[in-house]
Amino acid sequence: MSDFTSDFWHLYVAGLTLVSIIACALLLWISGKAKVKAHQDNTTGHVWDEDLRELNNPLPKWWVYLFVITVVFALAYGLLYPMFGRYAGVLGWSSQGQHTAEVQRQQAAIAPLYAEFRGQPPEKLAGDAKAMAIGERLFMNNCAQCHGSDARGSKGFPNLTDSDWLHGGDPATITKTITEGRQAMMPPMAAAVGSAEDVRNLAHYVLSLSGSPHDALRASQGQAKFAACAACHGANGKGNTAIGAPNLTDDIWLHGWGEEAVVRAVTKGISNHMPAQNQLLTADQIHVLTAYVWGLSNRPAQ
Repeated sequence: MSDFTSDFWHLYVAGLTLVSIIACALLLWISGKAKVKAHQDNTTGHVWDEDLRELNNPLPKWWVYLFVITVVFALAYGLLYPMFGRYAGVLGWSSQGQHTAEVQRQQAAIAPLYAEFRGQPPEKLAGDAKAMAIGERLFMNNCAQCHGSDARGSKGFPNLTDSDWLHGGDPATITKTITEGRQAMMPPMAAAVGSAEDVRNLAHYVLSLSGSPHDALRASQGQAKFAACAACHGANGKGNTAIGAPNLTDDIWLHGWGEEAVVRAVTKGISNHMPAQNQLLTADQIHVLTAYVWGLSNRPAQ
């Protein structure tokens, strides 16, 4: 209901709900007051299938009472809980509020478990078997869906077990990445590069930077076109961790390898998003998870 941009829909929903409840009560009252002229045999005169006759019997008392209870319950529920448009109800209950309360209770329950890890640096914590067992479970529940259960990633999702880090692999940067998430975007650069042939020549030059198989002639023709890429990837193609620009000289291809993959990236651009985890994890949990992720590509201190 909070998504409505005007009061009309709030009033419409609230009014329609209230009118429906009142209409049910009126229907019951009218049915109880209505008198049907019956024959001497207590039938109404309606006949179906030649021999089925409608008797003029009153509604069962249990059914009437149940109907009345249902109407009263609906009105009481609408008074206590959000049912009439934006009206929050006397109790002020909401599914979001209930979820928040449950999360807070859970966090309070597990806080003592993380207290012993709070003051330890991630480099040292990565050598603690107990902390890493917890970190592994955190990783499996929150990170493995994208990076894989072995943390080696897949196309479009970074491998966390190697030394290639788009934004840096030190504990402070890992913590920032987990906490705030990352939004990566490479704009389409074909217009800045030139013709379709220029883009293909550039692709071969990019492949040559890492020693990948390429056409040397095309690479030499595409070298000058790399100026359009140097602003982010650097003149030598080694990338820039400040903006998350990949190193093009290490033969690690996040979005696919080969001429067609590079041409597609230059032509269409690339967009990646890692959501922030600070709404799901506490600062203590992120601290332990940082140590676990850092330890995947480093030798933990014992």
